Amino acid sequence: MNNEPLKGQAMKKYIIVVCFLLITLTVHARAIREEPDLTGSQARESYALGMAVGDDLKQAGLILDYAAFADGLRDVMEDGGTRLNQDEAFELIENAFENAMNRQMAELRDIEIQFLTENAAREGITVTESGLQYMVLEEGYGPKPTIDDTVRVHYEGRLIDGTVFDSSYQQEQPEEIPLSLVIPGWTEALQLMNTGSMYQIYIPSFLAYGELGVGNIIPPYSTVIFRIELFDIMASEQETE
Repeated sequence: MNNEPLKGQAMKKYIIVVCFLLITLTVHARAIREEPDLTGSQARESYALGMAVGDDLKQAGLILDYAAFADGLRDVMEDGGTRLNQDEAFELIENAFENAMNRQMAELRDIEIQFLTENAAREGITVTESGLQYMVLEEGYGPKPTIDDTVRVHYEGRLIDGTVFDSSYQQEQPEEIPLSLVIPGWTEALQLMNTGSMYQIYIPSFLAYGELGVGNIIPPYSTVIFRIELFDIMASEQETE
């Protein structure tokens, strides 16, 4: 599995956050206090910066030794000398992000496998040879499109937690989509549908957006669920001549 793009993004994000912290922080780092007094403006700013850094590190899946983290921060801020050189530090940081990312990837993959296994056992679900799953909500009786066709459809796409990430219904009109230009799960599913049908399709990540996902919209290893209404197969330019 090639995780270089994600690793690079994580490292870049880490460097930006830490640089922001070092530039913005106006007081020396102090030892951890159980109940910091947040009445002063510097204390409130410092606590807010800690929240921001903590949120980023938490999202990255890192597990911290807070005392050691505070010591490293204090040593840099007070110019007292550090116990690791820069090369050692960045190697450790890179390994920490890589290990955290691998843990997150494994967890996401396990979630997907469990969902697909349980969903395949539901009544009304058909599983194709490729691993695509679908349920017929309404069967039509018109012709089926081919991979070379452009179809007119309404659709809604969501994650398994119910989050909607795309919908033609919000535009209040169907879209015309070439089957050769969409994700493999769409291409396969639409060719199963007769015109006039409505299907709900469950597309595993390997037939959708893969191990990388799409930015902050679709996480890695996401099975995506689409409800699709197939209205028409659009005539090609040659057919209309």
